[in-house]
Amino acid sequence: MHPDNAEDIGMELMKTMTCKQLGGPCDLALSGDSADDVIKAQDRHLKEAVAAGDTTHEQALKEMKGRWKNPIAGMGWYKKAKKDFAAL
Repeated sequence: MHPDNAEDIGMELMKTMTCKQLGGPCDLALSGDSADDVIKAQDRHLKEAVAAGDTTHEQALKEMKGRWKNPIAGMGWYKKAKKDFAAL
């Protein structure tokens, strides 16, 4: 199947955003079928990086946890991430 006609038959293509595009400090590629998939991958990446001792990801993890604790305040970030994903 050719990617150009994937949407014509109802298939979505995976898209990729980087940790940095989602507010993190690195260029790790995170892929998913939806913005939510990529956001969940970012959450896992941040937790794993900090658990492994990577201090450069601590601030982004703290911000991510803050978005989950304050969903109304985090909605602006979420809408921007979804818009950026859709634009890919």
